[in-house]
Amino acid sequence: MNIRNIAIIAHVDHGKTTLVDALLRQSGAFRANQQVMERALDSNDLERERGITILAKCTSVLWQGTRINIVDTPGHADFGGEVERILSMVDGVVVLVDAAEGPMPQTKFVVSKALRQGLRPIVVINKVDRPDARVHQVHDEIFDLFAALEASDEQLDFPTLYASGRAGWAVADLDAPRQDLRALFDLIIRHVPAPVADPGQPFAMLVTTLESDPYLGRVLTGLIHAGLARVNMPVKALSRDGKLIEQARLTKLLAFRGLERRPIEEARAGDIVAIAGLAETTVADTLCAPEVTAPLPSTPVDPPTLAMTFSVNDSPIAGREGSKVTSRVIVERLRHEAEGNVAIKVRETEDKDAVEVAGRGELQLGVLIETMRREGFELAISRPRVLFKTDATTGQRLEPIEEVLIDVDEEFAGGVVEKMAQRKAEMVDLRPSGGGKHRLTFHAPTRGLIGYQGEFLTDTRGTGVMSRLFHGYAPWKGPIEGRRNGVLVSTGDGVAVAYALWNLEDRGPMFIVPGTQVYQGMIIGAHTRDNDLDVNPLKGKQLTNLRTTAKDEAVRLTPPILMTLEQAIAYIDDDELVEVTPRSIRLRKRYLDPNERKRQARAAEAG
Repeated sequence: MNIRNIAIIAHVDHGKTTLVDALLRQSGAFRANQQVMERALDSNDLERERGITILAKCTSVLWQGTRINIVDTPGHADFGGEVERILSMVDGVVVLVDAAEGPMPQTKFVVSKALRQGLRPIVVINKVDRPDARVHQVHDEIFDLFAALEASDEQLDFPTLYASGRAGWAVADLDAPRQDLRALFDLIIRHVPAPVADPGQPFAMLVTTLESDPYLGRVLTGLIHAGLARVNMPVKALSRDGKLIEQARLTKLLAFRGLERRPIEEARAGDIVAIAGLAETTVADTLCAPEVTAPLPSTPVDPPTLAMTFSVNDSPIAGREGSKVTSRVIVERLRHEAEGNVAIKVRETEDKDAVEVAGRGELQLGVLIETMRREGFELAISRPRVLFKTDATTGQRLEPIEEVLIDVDEEFAGGVVEKMAQRKAEMVDLRPSGGGKHRLTFHAPTRGLIGYQGEFLTDTRGTGVMSRLFHGYAPWKGPIEGRRNGVLVSTGDGVAVAYALWNLEDRGPMFIVPGTQVYQGMIIGAHTRDNDLDVNPLKGKQLTNLRTTAKDEAVRLTPPILMTLEQAIAYIDDDELVEVTPRSIRLRKRYLDPNERKRQARAAEAG
């Protein structure tokens, strides 16, 4: 059978997963009466809530005798570790671009990886039925982007289709009748080359993704580069440097058919398959026949740029809301994550109850924490810190720099430029993007952007769009001012009382509501000044025999600031932690005892 392997790549929210839904429907992968969720490939709860793709997924459709294997890739740069490996599995890419927004940073990120692999893209300008679509300008912008990324003449001669993934049609000419996606199916078969694979050679396959299945155990997915895979055949696994990892038998061979993985007896070179039954083989390893000696080449992954400390929750109310609280289960879960997600690194620290987890960005680490929290874990999380490098020749300290692209209404542009300058960002481009909007491009240090997303949305009244992309390393940019305000810290253990919170309101906004369980050292609000203040949120009203209307006014509280996980992680200082449980997100001081806090502060000043 003819095979085509393609990846669909795009910026977040440009309609990738919706387009794959339409391809599956029109190819007959679903029965006519089958009930299928919208964005069927976003199977993970977090993906459905956030409307983003986090894990790469494989699916396949049959079109006129050709099997098209489709990989839906993440659009967010934090999950770039997935994207790089996926592209080594495919022979063509469909670049999906929003007809109004045009190419965005993640489009640039994924396209640069695809062009470097020598893939010839097909461009699909999606959502052309939007009222603010600017189809021809976007087409020119895509060409300019390809040229800027040093595409070859062959890659610059890309075919273009105009589409609406939601309505399920694609056309080569905007005036043509808009019926179905036949034009896209036909173009994929014509334009994308068949996989270059030799069925006569011994079996060899490169592992590109790893996941855990409750019934099958570890499932490895990848492209068969050579030979045939048969159930029960002996295989061995080689690491990237050619060392033997393990020898085993192929107990289960699975092929992607629509949204399902179905068991098959045999698969040939050029097909994308999933294999179960191996205990130690992981991503970037080669699975091969016993006679093969050299591993297949695999792509190195960009290094992590941020690290956080995950430690055991040692607060006085630990263990009341979660079932997984010991350091052993936390470390085990993080090692399991790092095994399948090569962009995450886990390192033990001097403290036996804590591990350091390094990743690509706040979103990636935030998603990991949220996933663990839903699984019943209780954790204490430190403030993210940036991973520096030292220049081998000059000995200079280098820090990660990100390219930040901001679309903002003209009236807010000045404020954004000022805030970015405070965070040591350099503006490299400013241009009007039509409709009273400006597009600003900055090169900013990663540590300056920690926690800026929430502030940015406030400054632009929720209308701004900010996208970030790892740019490279540059010399240290100097100190960046952190949080200016101190916090209000509870002095006692118990239940917060409305009367006490009402009396504390002039000290600053609260983070808790009456009835919240608090403990000594827990942060209950922000202080209006720059120092921390110990306060008592448990103090009730003294009862007397006197009754006056003035004295007995009802307590009316200002609504508190309730932080999301990402906001809490960005808000805390170096001497603070976020306590994460399945039901609560609390802020606390690292040292709960006020005397211990003073001792540590004195030691830090002396040091």
